[in-house]
Amino acid sequence: MKRVKAIGLALLLALTILGCGNKTVQNEQQTVKIAYLPITHSLAVLEEAKLLEENGDVEIELVKYGSWPELLDALNTGNVDGASILIELAMKSKAEGVGLKAVALGHRDGNVIVASNEITEEELAGKTIAIPHRQSSHYILVNDLLARNDLTVDDVHIVELAPTEMPSALAAGTIDAYCVAEPFGAMGVSIGAGHVLCESEELWKDSICCGLVLTDAFIEQRPEVAKTVVDTYKTAGSNLSRDEALSVAKENLNQTDEVLDLSLEWISFDDLEITEEMYAELADKVKKYGLLENPPTYEEFVKTEFE
Repeated sequence: MKRVKAIGLALLLALTILGCGNKTVQNEQQTVKIAYLPITHSLAVLEEAKLLEENGDVEIELVKYGSWPELLDALNTGNVDGASILIELAMKSKAEGVGLKAVALGHRDGNVIVASNEITEEELAGKTIAIPHRQSSHYILVNDLLARNDLTVDDVHIVELAPTEMPSALAAGTIDAYCVAEPFGAMGVSIGAGHVLCESEELWKDSICCGLVLTDAFIEQRPEVAKTVVDTYKTAGSNLSRDEALSVAKENLNQTDEVLDLSLEWISFDDLEITEEMYAELADKVKKYGLLENPPTYEEFVKTEFE
């Protein structure tokens, strides 16, 4: 009888441990790692994390990076499940064989080209213009502005510069203009270093800049969680009224109210679907301006429906 009781207790203990183990695995499966940079363009991801923390079984673990190359490396190596990232960087990774899908826009509009106060767009020839990365919508927008004035990148000096350095570089006169993710355009204006030459929608209507990108492995291995992430992300974008966006920005971005107020004048987060028409125009510009010779097709790269 004692032997039977001992076996029973051992079996009960084993089942308890197994149950706890399964619970741990289940909890881990509900956590999704999303990489981001602390910029205005990432507010939808930040809002989503807030919504899921309050209402959902899925948890977004936000992983903050200080530069696009660092973030891209984490995404490409599978250290995160997804990222809010420059869409052109993700397109290049996809073209190089990395398993990625763009599932939503990061925002709408939201980019400006800022120049020294004494410079007009007709006076850009010979000037130094900074961008964060050549694989970016900022580089495309600069090309579009130059084309509008019968110029090309051969007529100016294009330099890559860390976004945080651009406002001070403009103030110091080491660059003459720049185009970058917000809130760094607003910073240059708020400190009096420059003025807005043009907003992105003047050059490229429905431009695509940042996007929410998920790894193929995450989508395939955890499809229900991926659907929750995408659905909640789109809801988060709809929730980002001016007041809510300002509140989220104040909580997460180390910027003054003046900078954030100005930055949010140029951006919106509603309707974050990536349409075929929008992507086709992006792909055309990517080829036209030499970012990629053969960008991935919409069918290969964009996923908008989750079952």
